[in-house]
Amino acid sequence: LACCCGTAACSLCCKCCPKIKQSTSTRFMYALYFILVTIICCVMMSTTVANEMKTHIPFYKQMCKGIQAGEMCEKLVGYSAVYKVCFGMACFFFLFFLFTIKIDSSKSCRAYIHNGFWFIKLILLAAMCSGAFFIPDQDTFLNAWRYVGATGGFLFIAIQLILLVEFAHKWNKNWTAGANHKQMWNGLLALVTLILYSIAVAALVLMALFYTRSEGCMYNKVLIGVNGGLCLFVSLMAISPCVQNRQPHSGLLQSGVISCYVMYLTFSALSSKPPETILDENNQNITICVPEFSQGLHRDENLVTGLGTTILFGCILYSCLTSTTRASSEALRGIYASPETEVARCCFCCMPDGDADTEEHIEKRRGQTVIYDEKRGTVYSYAYFHFVFFLASLYVMMTVTHWFQSCKSCFKSFLSHSWARSCSHLLYVRMVSCWVCVCLYLWTLIAPLCCPTREFSV
Repeated sequence: LACCCGTAACSLCCKCCPKIKQSTSTRFMYALYFILVTIICCVMMSTTVANEMKTHIPFYKQMCKGIQAGEMCEKLVGYSAVYKVCFGMACFFFLFFLFTIKIDSSKSCRAYIHNGFWFIKLILLAAMCSGAFFIPDQDTFLNAWRYVGATGGFLFIAIQLILLVEFAHKWNKNWTAGANHKQMWNGLLALVTLILYSIAVAALVLMALFYTRSEGCMYNKVLIGVNGGLCLFVSLMAISPCVQNRQPHSGLLQSGVISCYVMYLTFSALSSKPPETILDENNQNITICVPEFSQGLHRDENLVTGLGTTILFGCILYSCLTSTTRASSEALRGIYASPETEVARCCFCCMPDGDADTEEHIEKRRGQTVIYDEKRGTVYSYAYFHFVFFLASLYVMMTVTHWFQSCKSCFKSFLSHSWARSCSHLLYVRMVSCWVCVCLYLWTLIAPLCCPTREFSV
């Protein structure tokens, strides 16, 4: 009751669970709200739910006629519903972003609201998501909101790429520090690096086999060749003598992480590209440049959706939950902490934050032990935390709807299965994201060479 309607920190009822910090508990609860709404959005895009709506909603035909959706009304209603629900979630986090600006003490009234009253917040979130369905002039709202969603999605992708590069450098720096004391860490570094490059090479080979052929597929060949060459280039740069002299911690582990992510983005771009058709020897159109197992009617749709949702949750949780400390938010502005003694750990990203206070107050209840680690001040930036969740809400909206443009002019092409416009936007987003990621990592390597008088630390 104190957790749901008061300021007490939330914890599990099991006493055997490890200790949890108040700051971690708060971020976990907001992430739980975020995941809950995201799952609802995925359910709304389900064809099963759309069929149930068509069967049980009395005014379904009138609604379809009003938006001029035609035979694929259930799919378009799903897109519209996701836009409205994500609008409510984005407004929820943006409201808390404005509410928590310049909070430095956890003892202020606004900090108490941020860290508690979870049941009331759940009601507020549900009210905002439901209220979006009553917005007048739905056409104008959807047309305007998709531009806001695209802008926010691009910003979240940029933040995610920066944090990925930071994560790669942090991983290598932590394990390299352990190698100075135990040779076991050298073995782990070599093993993980070998696994990462094996995954990247295997992905490159499989994409070349399934998405190219001897004649045609020139675009796919160029994309795979360019991105594979970029991965090789940054790997050679990471171990080049000029980079090693200025950055001894630079190595193949970071470039292996970047290479795997580049291969994932390349696969996403290829899978979203409209297939090509050519005439065979019998003058019949055949589809090329796509795997044979995906040429049927949605046979691999569940697999792709499940894999994409899993990767999406992993990226968002890391970006929004474990990478919203003061150190990470300062890293986005190019401010890095001074080098300090590293303690190597297998789960290095789960270690206590460097800017956290000491465990000066521990509350033991019947359940999980809670550590109040914000007695002297806030551990992370509340406003920045909510702003990242706001951008993540827009990114989820655009990702779940495949960056679909919900305007009436696109309905006709959508209903006729002409996905070229929608797929081209998604293709460009993923290609640009891939190249921006490589450029960011490359800049961390060559920046000390370009600016020798400036000190860089990652």
